[in-house]
Amino acid sequence: MADFRPELVEDAVRRLGETRAGMREANKRWQAMLRAPGFPAGGRRYTAVLGPPDAVLERRIGDLACAARQWALPLWPGFRFEVLTGPAEVGAPVLNAWLVRAADAPPPVLRTLADLRPWSCVVADLGAAFPPAVPREGSAPNRFRLDFTAPDADGEPQARTADFTWGLLQEVRPLEGPAESDVT
Repeated sequence: MADFRPELVEDAVRRLGETRAGMREANKRWQAMLRAPGFPAGGRRYTAVLGPPDAVLERRIGDLACAARQWALPLWPGFRFEVLTGPAEVGAPVLNAWLVRAADAPPPVLRTLADLRPWSCVVADLGAAFPPAVPREGSAPNRFRLDFTAPDADGEPQARTADFTWGLLQEVRPLEGPAESDVT
């Protein structure tokens, strides 16, 4: 997230009572765990690091039964970190891992482009507020994009692309060229 919003990351590090050195050390440990022989795969790796999930929800994608495991995070009380695996076994492959709106948290009021502030919403919030949002592949793993149209302050529709990291809004910028779904 620091690639998009270093100032927000710095603030979050301070709110968590950490330092840049502590942040680098935590990332170093995470990367070492990921590459360690015997470190659990699939959904088990998140349970090994985060502990048991706060909730496990069944999700169906067509005929595929999936499990959405969710953890509360102190930095973002209105969101949950969700790991979607399928089929619904703990060792199943991870299909997606990102922040989602907590079931008990009200969605943000998103009416215009001015309402889209960094770290204020997740992919589903923006998609619901400005349909039909078109999903696109992100620029790196754990990044996601949505192309959408929303009114500006004068009520004029504007085509935009929203970039997300771990499902959390990072920036909104003018749409460049046609959406991938428009290219034949």
